[in-house]
Amino acid sequence: MKLLLDQGLPRSTSRLLRETGIDAVHVSEIGYSKSEDAVILERGREEDRTVVTLDADFHALLALSDATSPSVIRIRIEGLKGEATANLIRTVLMQCEEDLKRGAVVTVERYRIRIRSLPLTS
Repeated sequence: MKLLLDQGLPRSTSRLLRETGIDAVHVSEIGYSKSEDAVILERGREEDRTVVTLDADFHALLALSDATSPSVIRIRIEGLKGEATANLIRTVLMQCEEDLKRGAVVTVERYRIRIRSLPLTS
């Protein structure tokens, strides 16, 4: 699975994930630190990368556009450091990889993971 990590996540997370064999890139590594969410989503779609973010706007953009990709993981736990974030992402991938491959939005809270298939409908 390939991942695109959004600006709010620790930069070290992408390196830590790569060290365990996960193809991960942080937006700061590709010059997208100040890019609009829609541009980041498009980059994820073009490169078949799941976007990982703290930002609810990505889910909203997918819903408004009736998009079927890219998949998005939204982490709703603030203040995680790089290693804790990488560990959390690995756990989410183990539990949700097949859903993410098919197209899904995954919301991660401290004690719960919610999965919704794309496209999002009302």
